[in-house]
Amino acid sequence: MAFLEVKQKLLREIEDLGFPRARVVRALHSTGNVSTEAAINWLIDHENDSDIDQMPLVAIDIDLESPEPFHITEEMKRKAKELRDQIRKEKEKEEKKLERQREKDRIRSGKELQEAKRTAEEAERKRYIDSRQADKQEEQRARKKVLQKLEQDKIERRRNSGMLSERSESLDTKSNATEAGKNDELRSQNSLPATSVSKAVSMRECLRSLRRHQKDDSDKVRTAYRTLFIYVRNVAKNPDEEKFRKIRLSNPLFQERVGSLKGGIEFLELCGFERGGEFLYLPRDKVDRGALVTAGSLLESAMTNPFFGAI
Repeated sequence: MAFLEVKQKLLREIEDLGFPRARVVRALHSTGNVSTEAAINWLIDHENDSDIDQMPLVAIDIDLESPEPFHITEEMKRKAKELRDQIRKEKEKEEKKLERQREKDRIRSGKELQEAKRTAEEAERKRYIDSRQADKQEEQRARKKVLQKLEQDKIERRRNSGMLSERSESLDTKSNATEAGKNDELRSQNSLPATSVSKAVSMRECLRSLRRHQKDDSDKVRTAYRTLFIYVRNVAKNPDEEKFRKIRLSNPLFQERVGSLKGGIEFLELCGFERGGEFLYLPRDKVDRGALVTAGSLLESAMTNPFFGAI
């Protein structure tokens, strides 16, 4: 469009009929600023133009005087009212359309939220079922080990009391050989003879004491047993590594899991560790593989036998 002035008087007269300034300016601009009637007729003909509300680049004449007076007729007022009503209806229609779309979006979001919640609940139920099945399987394995350990404990008590017969010793040897083949990491790697019966009894008593003094905190007991098992296993597998034969007594984790519990340090001392300043240290030449094997077996029994320490 060419640059054109818009008469302020004409602009004000048409605006008084209720038309937006952008539309009035565009109408006067497009009709060559001829007359109010021509501008109104243009507005009626172009009401559906996509750029009807875009302000064109024009100048508004500051001359308030119009060379020819203009009178707004009743027909022009009627057309202007019809146009305003139509514009209002279109706006209401558009607002209703937007409201329906917002409601659809809200419903869709609600459905998506419910579906996400249902999916999460289903996944949680599946995890719970899987966990229960795993617990049952673990319970079955533990029950089987309990029966085996109970039988071994009976044989050991009879041996300690001097009542084990030659036949029982033979059965015990076979039972120990079978047990050694079932993921017993320490004994499967070593064929050294077991440590003395008195040391084994002392080790067992340390573990029982640890459980008795922490009878109200089973998690703490299990953590202590696992920690001791790791210490014993590391030394048994890597006797030449000094870092596995040296434990700082002031280490917070060690104190929390083992050092502060009655029987914890005593058990390690029975495995060969010695107190020296701020460390527990197991000299390389004092590594007793048999004692470590026995310690590992007792710890495994303590971790898997729910009756350990109660008999």
